[in-house]
Amino acid sequence: MSTQKNVLATAGEVKGSDALRMDAERAEQVVDALNADLADAYVLYHQLKKHHWNVEGAEFRDLHLFLGDAAGTVEEITDELAERVQALGGVPHASAATLQSEASVEPEDEDVYDIRTSLANDMEMYGDVIEATREHVELAENLGDHATAQLLREGLVELEDDAHHIEHYLEDDTLVTQGTME
Repeated sequence: MSTQKNVLATAGEVKGSDALRMDAERAEQVVDALNADLADAYVLYHQLKKHHWNVEGAEFRDLHLFLGDAAGTVEEITDELAERVQALGGVPHASAATLQSEASVEPEDEDVYDIRTSLANDMEMYGDVIEATREHVELAENLGDHATAQLLREGLVELEDDAHHIEHYLEDDTLVTQGTME
């Protein structure tokens, strides 16, 4: 724990931004939405990393690489979200406890599951994150914050692309057979 006494910005307070011509009232609404997205994205990131670390089986390599890339994409999105929060005069959520408590998505527990179950859980979480992001694009647009809306749209494209790939992984068609030992 830091003993620092000179707090530069207090978590939860939003100043707005003169440079971006965003008053505190509008900025606070956008910052709250972005911090919610940030928390959700970090929960998704950690779940993807869990599956990246634990995947096994005949399709190990492809899934291991995909899940690592997907986690990396989500991590890049979190960085953009946090930087935008700061630019709007807010304080991005940063502690693990705050991120988990503020997330609207529920992570998988610590157990390791078969990859189909893991991917189905990921796809469910992606869906929740995608829906929230779409709502926040609309919120930002309605508040006249077109830059935040654009940032969220760009992240949304990436999230939807990875969710679509997971959907393909979960299809029944596969080269791997489930033969029985006699």
